[in-house]
Amino acid sequence: MVLVLKIPLIYVCWVVWWAIRAEPGTPAWRQTIFHPFALTARYARGTSLRPTIVSPVHDTAKYGDVTVLDAAATTDPETGAVAVFCVNRSADEALAVDLSVAGREVRVVEHLVMSGDRLANTQESPDAATPRNVPVSQVQDGSTTVELPAASWSMIRLEPVG
Repeated sequence: MVLVLKIPLIYVCWVVWWAIRAEPGTPAWRQTIFHPFALTARYARGTSLRPTIVSPVHDTAKYGDVTVLDAAATTDPETGAVAVFCVNRSADEALAVDLSVAGREVRVVEHLVMSGDRLANTQESPDAATPRNVPVSQVQDGSTTVELPAASWSMIRLEPVG
């Protein structure tokens, strides 16, 4: 079964409008949401994967128990590349995440992280909230562990070996 989402252009324009700000007579700056939106649009290619998520939960008044980790992943059938997008919802605890791709030998190409509670780009500090490269160990025996800081968004890119 293939699910096709048709998103009206007006919604995409709304997201882009909120992603970049400017005041009259001053340079524009990117809002905090800009980088996750742009990186996901760039690297989420091909087929959506179904990640198996085993995560601690925390209780919320509105939604009950919610997993601390949320993740989405895609694979590009032409290149074999895999992109994993993760959110650590914990406000105060880092989270170690084990990554493995079944049936493939891959290497970690990049791990970008945005973290910090209440971190925001402003006209005075246009680069306060930008992704930073984080070193990760390479895949061994089919898996690797990445550290997600508290209150963070991450993108981990993997490519086939060979």
